[in-house]
Parts: sequence; C-alpha cells; structure tokens
Amino acid sequence: MTIKDYLTQFLEHLEIEKNRSQKTVQNYDFYLHRFLEWLGDNTKPDDITMEKVRQYRLWLNRLVDVHGEQLKKNTQNYHLIALRSFLKYLAKRDIDTLASEKIELMKMPDREVSFLDGSDLNRMLESPFKNISTKALEHEKTKEKTPPTLLIAYRDKAILELLFSTGLRVSELVKLKIEDVNLKRDEFSITGKGRKTRVVFLSEQAKYWVKKYLDVRGDVNPYLFVSHDKRTGNIRALKHTSAETQNDEPLTARSVERIVQKHAREAGITKPVTPHTMRHSYATDLLQNGADIRSVQAMLGHSSITTTQIYTHITDKELRNIHKKFHDKRRSKD
Repeated sequence: MTIKDYLTQFLEHLEIEKNRSQKTVQNYDFYLHRFLEWLGDNTKPDDITMEKVRQYRLWLNRLVDVHGEQLKKNTQNYHLIALRSFLKYLAKRDIDTLASEKIELMKMPDREVSFLDGSDLNRMLESPFKNISTKALEHEKTKEKTPPTLLIAYRDKAILELLFSTGLRVSELVKLKIEDVNLKRDEFSITGKGRKTRVVFLSEQAKYWVKKYLDVRGDVNPYLFVSHDKRTGNIRALKHTSAETQNDEPLTARSVERIVQKHAREAGITKPVTPHTMRHSYATDLLQNGADIRSVQAMLGHSSITTTQIYTHITDKELRNIHKKFHDKRRSKD
C-alpha cells in the first residue's frame, strides 16, 4: 500500500477513534496532502527518511503563498505536528516507517498574551450604556416596547459580562441556546474544542445582565444572543438566511468580534481587543488573585497544562513585589 492509502485510513481514525472535530480532520487532511504532493503519492511508508523530512522542512520554510508571503513558523509546526501524528499511527499498526519522535518542532518564541488591566476592563464593561439617553433608560417605568438602542445595549453588556465571567471562546458563546444557561444556578456546562465538556461559572453581574436582556427580547429565537435591527429592534435576518428561518439564527462570531472591538474603542483602549482578549483577561484575573494553574486549565478547557502556562509569565511579574515584601526581614538595617 502507498502512503496515500494509509492517509485515508488515518483521517478516518481521527474522526472515529480519536473523536476529533471535522475542522481538525480537515486541517490534518490539508497538511498531510501537502506533504504527499511534495513527496509523491506513490511513495511507501518506509521511504520516509530523516533526510527527506529535512528537505521537506526546508521547502516549507521557503514556500511563498499567493500574496508573496512565507509560511509563519507556527504554521510550519502545524504541518510537522500532523506528520508526526500520522507516523505515530503507522507505527501503532506495525508499519515500517520513520519514528515520529525523531521529528523535532522548531522552537517558538513565547506567545504574547494580551489582556486588559482593571481600569481598561471596567471602562469597557461600562461602555454599552455610555451613550444611552436618560429617556431610553426610563422605559421600564412605562409599558412601552424597549427602544432598539437600549435592547442592543442590554445584549452587548450581557455578552461582555459573560465573556469575562466564563472565559468562553467566541465559537462557544455564539452556539449557546437560552435553554443551555440556567440563570437559577451559578454554573452551566459547555462543549468546547475537541468536543470536551467543562463547567463554567456565572458571576452575579453576568447573571443579572443576561436575564435583563432576555426579559426585554420578546422573540422566539432559541439562541442566547441574536442580531437586532438598529431601527426597530426586531431580529434581523442574516444575509444567508430567509425571513422565514431568521428565528433560528444566532449572532455570528464575526459580529461578536465587532461588538467587542466597538466597545474597546469607545472605552478609549488603543490596542487591539478581541473576544479572546477577554478570555486572556479572565485567566489572568484568576491567576493574579491566587487561583492555581491546574484549576485555570480546567476552567479554560485546555487539554494540556502547557497551553495554560502561557499565562504564568504574567503572574511572574508579581514575584518582585512578593520578594520585596517578604524576603530578608530579619536582618538589621545598617
């Protein structure tokens, strides 16, 4: 059998035995087909040698895309990770090929983590109501329909509070349905990357604003966050849907990104802010307030502690203050 024959079986193995998502399978398919195109479809597993892998790495490093740009170093590593996983699968089937552990990944610089400090975060969380008129805020005293601007403010506030309270990924947030979030409890389950289920926790602020938003919605859309028309407040049909199916559509991930970016600008924050920045802020806040790294790993839904350790260099900045406060206090000051 050629490598191409084994590749099909490997992708099926990822889907069935490993329970990987369709997106992961598609990525591995892309990376490994690129390797086979370079190597030759008719190559056999035992034809893969360290020298051929070295040449392939050199080719990847010099590869230029349609925009004239080279592959990023982490993207090159993704190609190698897929290849190592494939070789490991072949070895488990006692097929003679290169040992996966012989392929070393290139060392990457420490990942830069962007998060919001306390004052920036507070201004951003307050941003949705920054430009809401007093008249609009007084709507609760009447039986009139909630003004569209206020309805959208409630939604945006609920989104920001929920992101910071739970550390949800934007892909997880937009999939939430109203029935998924029990506001009588302080927690709910979420199925994240790799179809792994974890528990996330609601702050009092997040519970309050989500309930506030749902109370004024007045529609039958099952999703927690939806798109509203700025003029009428009605649920707005997305471009790819018809008016008949709009009640079954959630707010898109791109729309949530725009909402976060909008309120970051209005809060006077000049650096780029995304939903993932809120996730970083959530993790950083936990660690700086004494949470242990394993607990944060579980709350973020990371498979490996290595992924969570990107945050430790942030908390290491607190070590100087701890050293100054507690070290060498018994010696006399001469």
